[in-house]
Amino acid sequence: MSAVPRSYNPFAEDEEEDAAPAGPGGAGGADRQRYLQQEVLRRSAATADSTTRSLSLLYESERIGVAASEELVRQGEALKRTEQMVDKMDQDLKTSQRHINSIKSVWGGLVNYFKAKPPESKPEQNGAPEYYANSRLKEAIVSSKEQESKYQESHPNLRKLDNSDNDFSKADLVSSVQKDAYPKNQQLRAYHQKIDTNLDEMSSGLSRLKSLALGLQTEIEEQDDMLDRLTKKVETLDVNIKNTDRKVRQL
Repeated sequence: MSAVPRSYNPFAEDEEEDAAPAGPGGAGGADRQRYLQQEVLRRSAATADSTTRSLSLLYESERIGVAASEELVRQGEALKRTEQMVDKMDQDLKTSQRHINSIKSVWGGLVNYFKAKPPESKPEQNGAPEYYANSRLKEAIVSSKEQESKYQESHPNLRKLDNSDNDFSKADLVSSVQKDAYPKNQQLRAYHQKIDTNLDEMSSGLSRLKSLALGLQTEIEEQDDMLDRLTKKVETLDVNIKNTDRKVRQL
């Protein structure tokens, strides 16, 4: 027997033959078949476990994406409130400037004294539309949050103890047409069905993650425009505050 460790490469036929366990009377055909069956089951079980772990990571990534999306929506609402406050400050500053100009003029002061107080007007929005999170992101959040129960079931620390027993009982729920496509061995068929189920769930999860990513991209672009607009307003407000402060000092 070769001193090189046994390889799990399915194409290494020579190594597989050398590594096959020998029976009491030598490496017979029955022992060889039994070994190959066990090897197929082992590889199927490893593949099923791998897809289960991948699915768990996918659910966790989706949960993190939902949390990031909700935080981004709250950030957008905070930016909108900040923009409204800046508009209100700009409106108050314009009123203060009119009062300062009236104080500097004697006739302007007399006119303001006898003039009725103008009604308070709502602050101008200066092109700031009402904030609403984009519909694509909202739909993606709702769709992903519906999968929270599956995330809990698939998470290694939250998985129920009897989940492993239910994997093989699911074989009875498959239609006879689908059963024909799977191996006749019940244990191997259960592994194949679990792998197919996990792959279907992974495909759906990746589709939801894509929707979340596209929704996040649209929301970030909209908030980026809002930040640019808010930056210009703050810069203009800063200049007006300095001008007003200078006029007050000149009184």
